[in-house]
Amino acid sequence: MYIPTLIHTRITQQAYGLHFIRTCLLMFTLLILLCVFPNRGISAGIEITILKSSDLLAYNEAVEGFKSASPGTAIFTEYDLRGDLENGKQLARRIRASDASLVVAVGLKAALAAQLEILDIPILYMMILDPLKHHLTAANMTGVLLEIPSDRQLKIMRSFLPARHRIGLLYDPEKTSARLKEAEGRAPAQDFHVQGFPVTNEKDIPQQLRTLLLESDVLWLIPDSTVLTDESIPFILESAVARHVPVVGFSREFTRLGALLSLSLDYGEVGREAVLLARRILNGESPQLLKPISVQRIRITVNQKTARYLGIVIPKELETLVDETY
Repeated sequence: MYIPTLIHTRITQQAYGLHFIRTCLLMFTLLILLCVFPNRGISAGIEITILKSSDLLAYNEAVEGFKSASPGTAIFTEYDLRGDLENGKQLARRIRASDASLVVAVGLKAALAAQLEILDIPILYMMILDPLKHHLTAANMTGVLLEIPSDRQLKIMRSFLPARHRIGLLYDPEKTSARLKEAEGRAPAQDFHVQGFPVTNEKDIPQQLRTLLLESDVLWLIPDSTVLTDESIPFILESAVARHVPVVGFSREFTRLGALLSLSLDYGEVGREAVLLARRILNGESPQLLKPISVQRIRITVNQKTARYLGIVIPKELETLVDETY
C-alpha cells in the first residue's frame, strides 16, 4: 500500500507542477500582450475632445454640464480657438490625428473649424443659434439646438397670459423672418395671432414699436441683433410697460429689467442634454441619422413687480414652474 501511494503522490505533484508552470506562462504571455497592445476600451476611458470657440462663461457652463453627465471613465482633452477660425482649423487638424472617439464643438467657429477639417470622427455641436443656417449638416455631425421651439413657448405664454391673444414681434427681415414665419404658423393652435413689425435698422424701432403697442397685447422678444441693442432694450421695455403691454423675453436679464416673463435655457442643461446624443454616437449610431435635439428643461423667470403693475395675476398652479422671480 505504501509504494502505490508514494507513486500516486509523486504523479500528483508532477501534474500540479506542470499546471503551475502553464499558469505562469499564460500570465506572462498576457502581461506581454498588455504591454505591447494596451487596452484602449471603455475601462481605459473614452477619449472625448472639446473644441471651444472662445472662453465665454456660457460655453464653460455648457462644457461643465456635459462633463458632469458623461461616464466617469471618459478622458477629456480641451482646446480653445480664442475666436480665431484659422487657429481653430489648426487645432482641428491636430484633433483629426488624435485617438478621439468624439469631438464636442462648442460655439459656431468651433463647429465650422471641425466641419472643415474633421471627416472621420463624429462631431457633436452645441451652443449655436440656427445651425442649419450655417450649413452644419455634414454626415458626421449632429447637436443640440440652442433655442426653444416656438410651439412650446406659445403654450407656456397661453398658460401665463390666458386673456391675451395678439402677439407682436419686432424683427429684421434679413435675420429673423424664418422665426416669425414659424411663430405665425404655430400661434393659432394656442389661440394666438402673431404679427411681425419689420425693423431694418435701429432708427426704425421707435415708430414700429409704437405701432406694435397699439395693435398687440403681448410683445414677444426674439434674438435679433438689429432690434436688440444696449440702447434699444431699455427703451423697448419701458415703452411696453408704460402702455401696459407685457413683454416675454428669452433671458432672465430681460425679466430683471422689467419684462413680465422670460423663457430661457440653462447652459449647463444644454451640455447635459448633449450627453444623450453622445452616448448614442459612442454606442455606434451614425450622427447622420440622429436629428439635432431641443433641450427639454426650460427656465422660467417672472417679474412680480411688473405683474402687479400690469394687473396680471400668476395662477397658483403655475408658481411651481417658475425658477426665479424678481
